[in-house]
Amino acid sequence: MAIVKHKPEEKTRIQIKKNDQVRVIAGRDRGKSGRVLSIDPYTNKALVEHIAMVKRHTRPNPAKQIKGGIAERESPIAVSNLMILCPQCGPVRIAHHVENLPGGKVRRTRVCRKCGQTLDKK
Repeated sequence: MAIVKHKPEEKTRIQIKKNDQVRVIAGRDRGKSGRVLSIDPYTNKALVEHIAMVKRHTRPNPAKQIKGGIAERESPIAVSNLMILCPQCGPVRIAHHVENLPGGKVRRTRVCRKCGQTLDKK
């Protein structure tokens, strides 16, 4: 009998985004770094490239071109165990810089708390 896990209704605001470079600060993969593949705001977990690898036993399915056997893949890791990597400083905390644009618009950018460099790719 499978246990069905329902997602909570309210999602939390996570400062780490997809394609960010992060470093693991706690857990069995402490010290490793990788790129964020996806974020789940309901469970507060992130999928990071080559972090928290688990072995998955898969059955072959020729219709979907799935080869059977034991495959390794990433498992989700708690966002609280990750720190974003600044290109200059290394793992840092995130601050937000608010810019007032013409037309009354506001742009919030993520910046490094140590050096003040922007962490957004735009």
